[in-house]
Amino acid sequence: MSSHVFVDETKRRGYLLVASAVVTGDLADTRRMLRGLVLPGQRRLHMKDESDSRKRSIATAIAVSGISATIYDAGRRHQSERERRAECLRTLVSDLAGRDIAMLVLEQDDTLVASDRKLLYRATRDAGCAELRYEHHRAATEQLLALPDAIAWCWAKGEDWRRRIEPVVTDVRTV
Repeated sequence: MSSHVFVDETKRRGYLLVASAVVTGDLADTRRMLRGLVLPGQRRLHMKDESDSRKRSIATAIAVSGISATIYDAGRRHQSERERRAECLRTLVSDLAGRDIAMLVLEQDDTLVASDRKLLYRATRDAGCAELRYEHHRAATEQLLALPDAIAWCWAKGEDWRRRIEPVVTDVRTV
């Protein structure tokens, strides 16, 4: 069954890129679940803006959601954040090659879109998956980008937060 993969990063304590996969048939239910967590007046979920009790509720909801996530940990290896991101994205594309992925969605950072597109164009060809579709979206317009945001935040925070989100983390890749 095909999946959509949603990607976000955190630069807290090094560099982590999180790719969360949602089975295509579960997209509507997962969006509904996340919309149910958005408070009146909020445009979207964003872990850095939430209280600890809300963070716990969000992490718990995601942990039982049935999604899966891979964490790409570049730490402080590589010379710059741009190089860390590039290495994470190349490894992600290589991992996705041969899998039934309907769409790769990255959180949009206007300063990175052009370089991401160039890198993804080359990486998909090198990995033999040139047909992989990828797009950049703002978190406010794609509710499911809250998944990798929350997972990245919890993982980087460590200890109890990491334990809460571990049920969805299927792999941690050092790049």
